[in-house]
Amino acid sequence: MAPSSSSGLTFKLHPLVIVNISDHYTRVKTQLNPPPSVCATENASSNNGEAMLQPNPRVYGCVIGVQRGRTVEIFNSFELLFDPSTETLDRSFLEKKQELYKKVFPDFYVLGWYSTGSDAEESDMLIHKALMDINESPVYVLLNPAINHAQKDLPVTIYESELHVIDGIPLLIFAHTSYTIETVEAERISVDHVAHLKPSDGGSAATQLAAHLTGIHSAIKMLNSRIRVLHQYLAAMEKGDIPCENSLLRQVSSLLRRLPAMESERFHDNFLMEYNDKLLVTYLAMITNCTSTMNEMVDKFNIAYDRNARRGGRTAFM
Repeated sequence: MAPSSSSGLTFKLHPLVIVNISDHYTRVKTQLNPPPSVCATENASSNNGEAMLQPNPRVYGCVIGVQRGRTVEIFNSFELLFDPSTETLDRSFLEKKQELYKKVFPDFYVLGWYSTGSDAEESDMLIHKALMDINESPVYVLLNPAINHAQKDLPVTIYESELHVIDGIPLLIFAHTSYTIETVEAERISVDHVAHLKPSDGGSAATQLAAHLTGIHSAIKMLNSRIRVLHQYLAAMEKGDIPCENSLLRQVSSLLRRLPAMESERFHDNFLMEYNDKLLVTYLAMITNCTSTMNEMVDKFNIAYDRNARRGGRTAFM
């Protein structure tokens, strides 16, 4: 496992970079692993079709952004061409892309590169060293495309290169560093739009409401589980099973001071007022729905009765 970085730099990663890497990996994987029907057609003309399949291909690209003092902010990324025979990047393609991006984003610089995989490999250091003439201390953003439902953190790791002396020999190794997700207004709108996209089968409003309520239920369930863990921890601390930590007790006390505001008379009155308003709106909606249904039924009855009246000479019901 790579050691932790000691550079003291603060890294800020924008969601656009993660989306770009994920999209790059998905496209390459789909191209290298076509659907079974396409594979059957290709195998009929070539016996080496199975050898060309790559379940987890690696993709490569550059990350760009700005560095202000000790803060490194990664805004965007672009794809690169990789030669597997020489395990090097296409340098002419890199310089051309860098020149184009420089015209559009004059303040952005190449901060490093990205790839996909579960962990940094030894061959990655060759690519890392090749980019040091562009940036003397490039960063390495690694995205793990493997799906892990138990993992709650983002599958993204940022590495820095540090010079360590191992057995008297200076070696350049990867050191992982922490980062935070930074967003601008446009990115927040885009991410929110993607999160609220309708299903491909044209989901109804009920489907969207169910998904919204499911999200609220999951949030409340997570909050309840964390409060339960905190309660168990405090109970064990009171019994003397674990040592008392004053710093933690101060944080819990600060959190609990917010609770009396929810039990005040003003909060109770406002809550009942809003609750009654919601009930009234729901009741009016039910009455409107029932009235509309009755109106449709009366219209249909009048049409049917009018037809009978023409035959028998009777008058309409309404």
